[in-house]
Amino acid sequence: MTGAAIMVVTQMPDRASALVLARSLVESRVAACVSIGAAVESLYHWRGKIETAQEIPVVVKTCSERYPEVEAAIRAGHPYELPEIVAVRIERGLPEYLGWVAAETKT
Repeated sequence: MTGAAIMVVTQMPDRASALVLARSLVESRVAACVSIGAAVESLYHWRGKIETAQEIPVVVKTCSERYPEVEAAIRAGHPYELPEIVAVRIERGLPEYLGWVAAETKT
């Protein structure tokens, strides 16, 4: 469905870069809302080793039509060679909230 609400999840390396990304997405109306979480400890396989890193979770609320712009913004501002960028379609939600997301991200 065109214009379906989605959440795009990523992890930024620090709070400052998360804030820059969030402000850019909201100011450009690519996202209706961006939630920045508290620091988490991530544990993952990378290049044959187990790594750990402190990261800041970021959740972007937008519509599916704006996904390419969200992905491009994350890639442009992310220092990782392979950043986490995962989009999840919102199957159900408060209709008024989903309408607000659509209205705020309308192209």
